[in-house]
Amino acid sequence: MFKMPLSTLAACFSMISCIAMAQDISSEEKITDGDIAKEGITKERLAQDNKLFITLATKFLHWEEPQEPFHIAGPLYFVGTRGLSSFLFVTSQGDILLNTGDPKSGPMIEASIKKLGFKPEDIKIMINGHGHSDHAGGFAYLKKLSSAQLAIMEPDVAMLEDGGKSDFHYGKDWEVMGQDPVQVDRVLRDGDRVSLGDVTLTGYNTPGHTRGSTTWITHVTEAGKTYEVVFPDGDGFNPGYRLAGPKADYPGIADDYRRTHHFHEMLKPDIWFGYHTEYFNMQGKLKRAAAEGVNAWVDPEGYREFIAGKKRAFEDEMDSELGVAVSKK
Repeated sequence: MFKMPLSTLAACFSMISCIAMAQDISSEEKITDGDIAKEGITKERLAQDNKLFITLATKFLHWEEPQEPFHIAGPLYFVGTRGLSSFLFVTSQGDILLNTGDPKSGPMIEASIKKLGFKPEDIKIMINGHGHSDHAGGFAYLKKLSSAQLAIMEPDVAMLEDGGKSDFHYGKDWEVMGQDPVQVDRVLRDGDRVSLGDVTLTGYNTPGHTRGSTTWITHVTEAGKTYEVVFPDGDGFNPGYRLAGPKADYPGIADDYRRTHHFHEMLKPDIWFGYHTEYFNMQGKLKRAAAEGVNAWVDPEGYREFIAGKKRAFEDEMDSELGVAVSKK
């Protein structure tokens, strides 16, 4: 398969902030802009070819590469892959799993939980950010393993239970973009809480990326200090999404995105995480954590920059779709 610089891949994807990852791509994987042009890799081609899109993302964003699991703060642990986030909250009454990865992630998450000295069978509740296969692909495997309750925001329930067929954008190509169907046990509404032991997470419906995209907010305590932790979701759009006019993916999608942006702008977390690890510079912060501990994860300014970048990308895409000329100063 041809190879391309991550910077070019990021430009094509638009929704994936590939900062902090470029240095991890070896020189032999890079080709010239001319080579890329020759291959015809453009945002438009990625929008038309979901197989190419997901193949490139899997390879260059390390979706299926194992990541050594680690402790973050209090009951919170990372058990995902190098590129896709999955979080474990360990409580006295069992564990909560937030997100899986793609359809191959189940055994890797299982192995990570065991490496930390915990039992996958102790997972009692599973929740997620949204129902796309790169975040929900492991639910069927882990539910079979643990018999955990799966709690999903109402607008995404159908796409979890039908394997992605009802997704407003990818449903027509579910055989490429979907995952194994899984039964949802609890239907969540905006503002619902999920609690186990001394951990409580509050889920807010922040639609756009999917109708049921969910932002989770919780608090963790480490060394006597309590931190607000936010897992934002819903801001990004993928190649081929239509946000404006009569061809929009669904009526009101632009309004949903803007409400989501406003909601996220109002939050002021101490610590935050994205469901793609490059969003929050996991590798960089993990290196610092060896010396700094929990302080390495405290990043309110990074959160503000991330949300502002998502909002800016959305408005630029709207301008493009509406044919609005952007002045260059």
